Amino acid sequence: MTTEQIKQSLQGEWKSIAPELRPSSIKNADGSIKPFYLTRTFKYSADDKFELTVINNADAFGKIPLAKMFIKGHIEWKGEHPIADGAQKVDFIADDTYEVTPLLQPFADAMNQITKGFNPWTVNVAQSILQKSFPPFGLAEGQIFSECDLIYFFNDLLFWGARNVDGRGFDKEENRPTNLQIPLVRK
Repeated sequence: MTTEQIKQSLQGEWKSIAPELRPSSIKNADGSIKPFYLTRTFKYSADDKFELTVINNADAFGKIPLAKMFIKGHIEWKGEHPIADGAQKVDFIADDTYEVTPLLQPFADAMNQITKGFNPWTVNVAQSILQKSFPPFGLAEGQIFSECDLIYFFNDLLFWGARNVDGRGFDKEENRPTNLQIPLVRK
């Protein structure tokens, strides 16, 4: 597929097939990598704009929602990715909206202890972290969150890159993924 064909196919809404497992950058007391469970809902429009909702779960089956992240921004297309024929390097730039909503009281309590400059964190109340210092996500004041990722279509499934097994983010080109994540399906 050409980049234009991929953009055309990408239009619409997508969702996780099931809860997904990813390595986080946080380590357990024994030094092992802490698992991160989530579901994604993604929407793409023809003007390279996207919306992404991520629900972080406290359990592998997605029965205990912990927090919701809502991101809006744009996609920059960077050329072919060698993982598969037709795969494209993309950068997701969260330059419009980046909100966090606690969905469980212990998460709100933790945010109240480790963040500064926000209203008190309350369950089901979103707060913008756009361009704000937010240590839980490694964000500095004035920083626009972006990820060096990939997009690949196969049999009407949408793949992004799989997280690095050591928990490193996709914050720079050398960390761009080299494997595929579990796909999203049309919503």
